[in-house]
Amino acid sequence: MIQYISKPFKWFFKLEAASGLVLLFAAIIALIISNSDLSKNYNEILNSYLSLGFGNFKLKLSVLHWINDVLMAIFFFLVSLEIKREFIQGELSNPKQALLPIIAAVGGMVVPALIYVAINFSDPVTLKGWAIPSATDIAFSLGVLSLLGKRVPLSLKVFLTALAIIDDLGAIVIIAFFYSGKIQVFYIIMMFLSMIVLILLNRFNVRNFFPYLIVGIFLWEFTHASGIHATIAGVLLALTIPHKDENKKFHKKSMLIKIEHLISPYVAFGIMPIFAFANAGVSLEGVNLSSLMEPVPLGILCGLFFGKQFGVFLFSYFSIKFNFAEMPNDSNWIKLYGVGVLTGIGFTMSLFVGNLAFAEAANNLDGVKIGVLLGSLASTIFGYMIILLNKK
Repeated sequence: MIQYISKPFKWFFKLEAASGLVLLFAAIIALIISNSDLSKNYNEILNSYLSLGFGNFKLKLSVLHWINDVLMAIFFFLVSLEIKREFIQGELSNPKQALLPIIAAVGGMVVPALIYVAINFSDPVTLKGWAIPSATDIAFSLGVLSLLGKRVPLSLKVFLTALAIIDDLGAIVIIAFFYSGKIQVFYIIMMFLSMIVLILLNRFNVRNFFPYLIVGIFLWEFTHASGIHATIAGVLLALTIPHKDENKKFHKKSMLIKIEHLISPYVAFGIMPIFAFANAGVSLEGVNLSSLMEPVPLGILCGLFFGKQFGVFLFSYFSIKFNFAEMPNDSNWIKLYGVGVLTGIGFTMSLFVGNLAFAEAANNLDGVKIGVLLGSLASTIFGYMIILLNKK
């Protein structure tokens, strides 16, 4: 009886679209609460502090920072595991196969940033948000693509996945170089020493994850204290995780694959919805056409909706026309353009970058959320319809 009842749920969670749908649900709930009588409680909970540890070994952060600094470090750890695997043995390991999504991803990061800069050029404060529309939410974009079923060839799903992974890599670099705080040299040295220990664990073929985890926790603390954003610790830890089995061959039994498969459901259906719920809440009171025309929401909206689709498609078009890359199998220009539109679904990654960009100018955060939500929504509807109506 239990197996019969649980069967639909197992089927649901196997869907590629499932994580995107859960994210959407979490964002909607956050919007509803933020525009109800519960909004005060919502904000009080996010801004309340929680402590973990004892004595001098205690970490005290607000609930929002626990989510954005600790849980998102786990998210970036998973993303970096995926990036490493793709570059070693996946779609990005073959230069010719990797070239189209790499070129497309560059266009999808540069053009939205330029549009945002053009709109916010006169204000040095809002200009800090230039990277917000450059991000792609892999869960949402793949979720929408999966809802289209057989209308989308496998090659385009691989293209979008690779592009989004490269996008995430670009976001990691941007966060490390542009959105970190005042650097503390002592903790940078401690980070460096932690990395040496992790590299030695890898070189001595340690196959138990526990030592990596212990050193990784110290690495997170040193990164958090160094002024570099704490999520970078997840990236650094992932780079040292072995991707070979006992016979020193790439295999499903490698530690990297095991960890990736173990934590991906918790990230997709736990961490990301929690992040969406904590960060998508924005009061829509007083929002009208004139408020949407303010530089921050307008720059993000135009960057995500216009910048991403034109950047991805034009860079892809010219790379194919000049024989630098090849058109994905069983695809056509319209479907490729539709996928380019879907990369404008920034959502969680754009919200995350927005929180970093305006950490010291919180008055701009509502504008960030409005711009991200509208830009992502427009990209979702337009991209979905383009591919749906293309019958070839």
